[in-house]
Amino acid sequence: MVQDAVDKKKASFYGMRERKNPNKFIREREEREMAKTVIKRVQDSTQEFDLEVEKVIRLGRYSEGGKRPMKVKMRSQVAAEEIMARKGKLADDVDHKEIWINRDKN
Repeated sequence: MVQDAVDKKKASFYGMRERKNPNKFIREREEREMAKTVIKRVQDSTQEFDLEVEKVIRLGRYSEGGKRPMKVKMRSQVAAEEIMARKGKLADDVDHKEIWINRDKN
């Protein structure tokens, strides 16, 4: 039961293009900022779920210009559930139309 609650804090972001940066640390910082930008587009103006991002991990091997999935771990389950509930807002956003969010699966 506790394991299910922990797993619900994660989401997977798909379709986010990687920037050309061979330096791993700078690339990880940029990916965290990209995830926060997408979350800002999804949340309401009064919410601050972008501050709830705990960890961002790219899945797979790095390749320039690729579109590896990104696993985003939130600090609270409430933030993850609210993002899942509002993920449809990305379809209306011109800049983030090709990005989609799913619940992370084991």
